[in-house]
Amino acid sequence: MIPNLGGQELFIILLLALLIFGAKRLPEVGAGLGKGIRSFKEALNSADVKEDLEKLEKSETATTTEKVASKKA
Repeated sequence: MIPNLGGQELFIILLLALLIFGAKRLPEVGAGLGKGIRSFKEALNSADVKEDLEKLEKSETATTTEKVASKKA
């Protein structure tokens, strides 16, 4: 996991990022990173929703089958 970062550590990381990417590119890198994280979360949520829908469809099919079987009996 990520250890607790203090003010000095964050400052050093920001300074290194500024030196590597430059002042003009740093906001672009941050925006791209934010979009990537957002896209990843949406993909995870959509996968969960698909799984939930599949489970619901299976349970509805089983319930319908049970109703048909009980009507025949």
